[in-house]
Amino acid sequence: MAVLPQTGIRDLDDLRRFENEMALEERLPERSVLDVFIDRAKVQPDRTAITMLMTGAPDEEPRRVSYRELLGLVRRAANLFATLAGPRPGVAYMLPSLVETHATLWGAETAGYAVPINFLLQPEHIAGLLKASGARILVALGPHPVLDIWQKALALRESVPGLQLVRVAPPGIPVEPEVIDFHSALLAQPEDRLVFGDPGRDGDIAAYFHTGGTTGAPKLVAHTHRSQLVAALGGAVLGDLRPTDTLTATLPLFHVGGTIFCGLSGFMAGIGLLVMSPGGLRNPAMVQGYWRLAARYGATLVGAVPTSIGAVLEVPLDGADLSAVRAGFSGAASLPSAVRERFRQVVGLGLFEVYGMTEASGLIAIDPVAGEGGAGSVGWALPYTRVEVRRLEASGRLGPVCAPGEIGVITARGPHISPGYRNPEHDAGVFDDGTLNSGDLGYTDARGRIYIAGRAKDLIIRSGHNIDPLMIENAMAAHPAVALAAAVAMPDAYAGELPVCYVALKPGATATEEELREHAEQTIGERPAWPKQICIVAAIPLTSVGKIYKPQLRCDAASRLVTHIVHDRLGLRDAQIRVDEGGRRGMRVTVGLPNAAQSAAPAVEEALAAFLFETQVTVG
Repeated sequence: MAVLPQTGIRDLDDLRRFENEMALEERLPERSVLDVFIDRAKVQPDRTAITMLMTGAPDEEPRRVSYRELLGLVRRAANLFATLAGPRPGVAYMLPSLVETHATLWGAETAGYAVPINFLLQPEHIAGLLKASGARILVALGPHPVLDIWQKALALRESVPGLQLVRVAPPGIPVEPEVIDFHSALLAQPEDRLVFGDPGRDGDIAAYFHTGGTTGAPKLVAHTHRSQLVAALGGAVLGDLRPTDTLTATLPLFHVGGTIFCGLSGFMAGIGLLVMSPGGLRNPAMVQGYWRLAARYGATLVGAVPTSIGAVLEVPLDGADLSAVRAGFSGAASLPSAVRERFRQVVGLGLFEVYGMTEASGLIAIDPVAGEGGAGSVGWALPYTRVEVRRLEASGRLGPVCAPGEIGVITARGPHISPGYRNPEHDAGVFDDGTLNSGDLGYTDARGRIYIAGRAKDLIIRSGHNIDPLMIENAMAAHPAVALAAAVAMPDAYAGELPVCYVALKPGATATEEELREHAEQTIGERPAWPKQICIVAAIPLTSVGKIYKPQLRCDAASRLVTHIVHDRLGLRDAQIRVDEGGRRGMRVTVGLPNAAQSAAPAVEEALAAFLFETQVTVG
C-alpha cells in the first residue's frame, strides 16, 4: 500500500526530502484504483469509510459503511457492469452523493471506465456526453419528489441507442420494463472476488470527466488509473490526511474535487468521509446544520468551495464543540481573503487552499496542512510533479519561466496529467508533449509557493492595462454588507473593456451602489480597476459545484450595455435585447425591432459594430 509520511510535509524542503527518500514506484505500489480499497480493507476492515447523512436531523441514524463493506460494494458493482456489458464497459451515472454513487464510480473504474455526469445539465447536452463517451450503461437515481433525474434517464434511453438503464431507487418502487434494479442486481454478484478477470490498471482509462461548460461540443477528459492514483497520493500527503481524520464531504461526485481529494485521497489515507446529504451544501438544511453536524460526528477536517464556506460562516456556532477540528480546506475556485479571515475568526484555524483541474486528475497543488499556511497561496505542486509559471508570448505559445512575482500562465507536468481529451482535436493549446497549460494566471514567491491570479480568459483588459478580477472581488468582499462579489469585463468602444462588479448582499444587510463605489475607490489601489458599474443583485449565478459562473455575468453586462445603446441612445424603447453565450467572442447579441422600426436596423448595426459583437438584428 502507499507509503505516506510519518510526519506532515511543512514546506518545499520537506517535500523534496520526501521525494528523494523513495521512488514513486516504490512509494505507490498500487496499480489499480481497486488496490486502494483492497489495501484499506486489509489494514482497517472495521474502520468507517463513509458516514452517510440524508437529512441531518438531530435524531437521524446515519448509514455507516466500513472499509470491508465498501470493498465488497465496489467488487459487486464491477461484476454487475462487466456482466451487463462485457469487457471494459463505459458506465455513466447521474446520481447525487450516496454510498451507491461511490460503489458505482469505483466499480465502473474497476470493470471499465466511469463517465460521471452532472445531472443538472439539460438532456440534450447529457445525450451528447453519453454518445461521445461510448458509455453503454447509465446508472440513475429513480423517481424522486424534487430531482428530475429519472425523467431525464428515460428520455436519454430513447435518444441514445443501446443504452442500458440501471435504477437506484428505494425498496418498494414498482419495477419498470427493461430497467435493472441496482440493489437487487448488486446482491446477485459476489463481493469477495471479480468474475471477469483483471481490473483496469496503470495506463488503462479509468474515467472520462466532462468539462468545458454547458454549450458546444462535449469535452471529455481522460483519467487513467495511474493518473488518479498519483493525484490521490499528492492529496493525502499535502493534505496531511490521517487514519484518525473525519472529513466533511460536500462536493458532488461528478466533480473531480469530490472524487479525488474528497474521495480517493481520503480512502488511500484511511480517513472517514462524512457525506453531508445527497445534495451537499446545495441543501439549505446542511448549511444551517453544518457546525452542529461537524461537532456531532467529530469532524477533524472541514471544507467546501469558497461560496459555500462563506455561507456556513454566516451561521452561528450556537455552542458547537469544534475542538476536534484541526484544519479547513477550500478548493474549486479562488478563495477571497475576507472568507479566509472570517474562517480564522469563527473557527480559530487556518483555511488551506487546494488547487486542481480536471485535466490534472483533480489536483495540481496544495497549501500543506502541516505547514504555516501561506495567506493567498495554493502552496506547492504535488509530490513527484512540477509546476512552472511561464510567460505567454504574443503568438499564444508558452515562453520561458517567469521570475518570482512575475505573472504568467501556470503549467504542470507529471504522471497525474491526463493523457488528453477523448477527442484529440480538443488537445491543442491545452496539452503539449506532457505539459498541461492550465489557462490560469499565477506567480510564485521567493520560496516557490504558487499564487493564483485568475483565469486568463477572465482578465479584464482596459486600454492595454491588465486587471485581475480577484483584486476587485477581494476588495468588495471585505465590505461588511457584501456576501459575494464577481468582477467581469463589459465591452467598451474606446477602452476595449471596462470592469463591472456584481455584488450580492448578506441576508438583512443594506448598502447602496454609491456606498459600495466609495468603498471600492478606497480599497482598490489601481485606479483603472475601479468598477465602472456596481450592480447589486439578489444572487450571483453559481455552477452546480458552487463556482461563480462568469459567462452569464459577462452576458448580463453586455446586455446592460446594448440596452443602454439601443433604448436610450437610439431611442428604440420597443426593441427586444437578448445576449447569449457562444459565438467567436463568447457571446451573441440579438436585437429584435418592431416592424415600425425596420428603417433603424442599419443604425443599430453601426452603433454596435464598434464593440465587435457578433450581432443579429431581426425585424417583426
